[in-house]
Amino acid sequence: MDLSPLPVESVVGAFLLAFPALFSIVNPVGAALIFNEVMTGRTRAERHRMAARIGIYSTIVLLVSLWLGSYVLNFFGVSLEALRIAGGLVVAIRAWTLLMQPGTHEERKASAAAPAQDAGEDVAFFPLTMPFTTGPGTIAVAIALSSQRPASGIGTLPFFGGMSLAAVAIAIIIWLAYRWADRVVALLGNAGARVFSRLVAFLLLCVGVQIIVTGAIGVAHIMFTQTPR
Repeated sequence: MDLSPLPVESVVGAFLLAFPALFSIVNPVGAALIFNEVMTGRTRAERHRMAARIGIYSTIVLLVSLWLGSYVLNFFGVSLEALRIAGGLVVAIRAWTLLMQPGTHEERKASAAAPAQDAGEDVAFFPLTMPFTTGPGTIAVAIALSSQRPASGIGTLPFFGGMSLAAVAIAIIIWLAYRWADRVVALLGNAGARVFSRLVAFLLLCVGVQIIVTGAIGVAHIMFTQTPR
C-alpha cells in the first residue's frame, strides 16, 4: 500500500521525488562557493578537469546508494516500512539542521574540503567527492529515497530508472556549478547562497516527512490487515 502523492512506479514520478531531495542535500550551488575557495591558485583548466571528475565520481556514489542501499539493509532484516520511517527521519532531521543552522553546515562542508586546498595529489574523489560533495548525509538520503520503491511488480524498474535519471541530472549540475564556480560566486555571493540553501532545505524537509508518512501508512496497513492466528 503506497499513498505517496507521486506515482513512484513511473519514471517521471520517481524522478520528481528524487531530484529535489538530492538537489537539496547536495546543494551544488552552495558547494560551488566553497569549491571556488578551495581551488584558489589552480588554473582554469585544472578546475574544469577537477569539476568533471567530481561529477563522474558523484554519479557513481549516488547510483550505488540508490540501487543497492535499501537492498543491503533488507538483507540484514530491516523491513521496507521500517526503512522508510528511519530514512524519512534521517532526511527530516538533516533538513531541519540545514534550515535552522545553515552556517554550521557550511562550516562542516568547508572543513571537509580543506585538505584539498594545499594538496598536490589527486583530490577529486577524496575529499572533494566524499565527504564534501556526496558525503554520509547524501548517501543516507539516497538510501531513504530508494526505500520508496514499489514492494513488488513491474513498477520497480521504472522507479529505479527515474531515480537514476535524477542522480545523473544532479551530477551534471554539480559539474556545471563547479566548472563555473567563479561565476556562481559573482552571481549569488555568500548571502544569496544562504537564502537559496534555506529554500531547498525546506523542500528536503517536506520530502522527509512524506517518506515517514508513507512508512507509517505501510505499518498501519500491515497491522490492520494481518489475519490473527
